[in-house]
Amino acid sequence: MKVPSMAEMIANGETPDILFWVGCAGSFDQRAQKITKAFATILHKVGMKFAILGKEEMCTGDPARRAGNEFLFQMMAYNNIQVLNMYGIKKIVTTCPHCFNTLKNEYPELGGTYEVVHHTTLLQELIDNGQIKLKEGGSFKGKKITYHDSCYLGRANDIYEAPRKVLEALDAELVEMKRCRSKGLCCGAGGAQMFKEDEPGTTRINLDRAEEAVALAPNVIAAACPFCNTMMSDGVKNQEKEGDIQVLDVAELVAASLA
Repeated sequence: MKVPSMAEMIANGETPDILFWVGCAGSFDQRAQKITKAFATILHKVGMKFAILGKEEMCTGDPARRAGNEFLFQMMAYNNIQVLNMYGIKKIVTTCPHCFNTLKNEYPELGGTYEVVHHTTLLQELIDNGQIKLKEGGSFKGKKITYHDSCYLGRANDIYEAPRKVLEALDAELVEMKRCRSKGLCCGAGGAQMFKEDEPGTTRINLDRAEEAVALAPNVIAAACPFCNTMMSDGVKNQEKEGDIQVLDVAELVAASLA
């Protein structure tokens, strides 16, 4: 798959419509790389002109700030802002709610102001305006899907409808967990918890959350965040249900249903 970097595009005298911010998980985590590929496939299919920063992209600094290392966060943020401003980036799309939240809400005070869009919002727009064509009676028609709200997408940024509208467009049956939308339960990975050892307690959050999802007997647990995807997958494996239930990103569901 040919995905141009900003440096290549600028060298050819071109500018992209959007910059796809891949993020650490989407770049290095084997499972999340599939989400990156699925999303890039969709962008190619609809003919959207996009580029990535490639080797010039650093972590947004979200885990550092959440874990309390403000100095490291600001160092990383300033680095990224310099690169983004140098290229004159206006619009960024990302598949990670953590990157989304940091770029959108925390970079402006450091001098980096951009239009930042989460991929579920972009997918909803592309479906609504007919650019994404889904096949009739697609792969998920009649399948039971439950959607897990990412904290940084839902509660932090109030994005509840976009991912659900995308799932509804797949002709699937959307079933909600008891704790959903603003009452959703965290998967257990946010706030830099992904990278540290468990604290004393009786239950791991992701196991608790996965039990709630598995109880609905869905065919698919849909997520819109690479961290949530990892945590829910682990929870499903813990219940030995990975043969019956797939944990998929919204982008993967759309990519598999393209006409």
